[in-house]
This record gives sequence, C-alpha cells and structure tokens, in this order.
Amino acid sequence: MAQTQAQTRAGEYDEGLRKYMLGVYNYMTVAMVITGVIAYFTSTSAAMVQLIFGTPLVWVVMLAPLGFVLFLSFRINKMSAGTAQFTFWAYSAAMGLSLASIFLMYSLPSITKIFLITAISFAGLSLVGYTTKKDLSGMGSFLIMGLIGIIGASLVNLFLGSPALEFVISVVGVLVFAGLTAYDTQQIKNMYYAADSGEVVTKKSIMGALRLYLDFINLFLFLLQLFGSRE
Repeated sequence: MAQTQAQTRAGEYDEGLRKYMLGVYNYMTVAMVITGVIAYFTSTSAAMVQLIFGTPLVWVVMLAPLGFVLFLSFRINKMSAGTAQFTFWAYSAAMGLSLASIFLMYSLPSITKIFLITAISFAGLSLVGYTTKKDLSGMGSFLIMGLIGIIGASLVNLFLGSPALEFVISVVGVLVFAGLTAYDTQQIKNMYYAADSGEVVTKKSIMGALRLYLDFINLFLFLLQLFGSRE
C-alpha cells in the first residue's frame, strides 16, 4: 500500500514537472515569436529605422531590454503572475526593436539558416540539461566567469575594433552559452522543487523562460557573428 502511494506521488510529481517545463518552453517560444516579428517588421519600415537608429533614441532601445531584465529579476517576487507575464512580453518586444539591426546587417537567408542551427543546437543542449543525472552546478562559476570575460572583452573591443578579438569573443560566446543552456535547464528543473503554489510555479516558469530566452538569443547572435553573411 505504501509503495503504491509512493508511486502515485512520484507520478503526480513527474506530471507536474512536465507541465512546469512545458510552461517554461511555451513562454520562451511566445517571447521569441514576439521578438522576431517586431524585429523583422521594424527593419522593413524606413521610418522606424530612421527613428530608432538615426536618432539618440537608439540608446534607449538598446538599453531598455537590460532595464526590463533587471526589473523582472529583482521585482518578480512582489509581482502578481499576470504582471510578471506582461513584463516578460514587454521585454521581448523591446528586444525585437533592439534586434531589428541584424536584419540591416545580415541577409535574410543567412539569418534564417543560423536561426535553425541555433534552434537545433539549443534543443539538444537543453535536452541534455533536462535528462542528465550528472550535477551541472559545478559548471556555474566557470560559466559566469566566462560570461564576465566576454562582457569585458566586448567593452574593450568597442574602442579597439579588432576583428581578431571579435572572432575570439564570438567563439568563446558560443561555448559559454552552449554550456549555460544545459546548466540553466537543469537549474530551472530544480527550481520546481521549491515551488509551493500555482502562482509561484507560474512566476518560476517566467524566470526560467527568461534565462533560456537569453541563452538562445546570445547563442544565436554569436553564431551569426561567426557564420552570418553580411549585407
């Protein structure tokens, strides 16, 4: 009898975990669609391109996504689930405006090809993070150090403009965000243990989607820098 109850609880837990992870991927997918649609249609509007990239408004557009990430990260525990969702959708829209520039820099076939490569790679890496029995938490500090190094080197290269350094940054960026995809997936899965209500589960799903969204976007951008065909 006790064994049957344990099996029932385990089955309920597995079902809850699957729904939770599906929610994470669904939020991420919707955000990606919003970003992609806004980025493409912004890039095809001469008026929008001039308004954003031809005026100081470009700094607002470029920095707004960071503001949303910080706001969501620090305030989500005090938000309702509905407010958190709205903020996440607003963030993905802001990212769409920011990423419109890639359609001006790279050919559409190139963007499409790199996006598909990124999607396949991301799916495989995320599956590894979800299914592996190995604890990936030890990778965290190493990957964060790599991320900090990328940010620092990118800031330096703003002044140097070195193609060689840009290449190195892109290669390291692909490796770091490939690792982060697997690592974050496992961490997001583990977050389910601490969820104690439907409201908490929803907000954890949104934060998980944000982490994977950032991994995907950055992996895509670094691959685009390495293999994309410029206009």
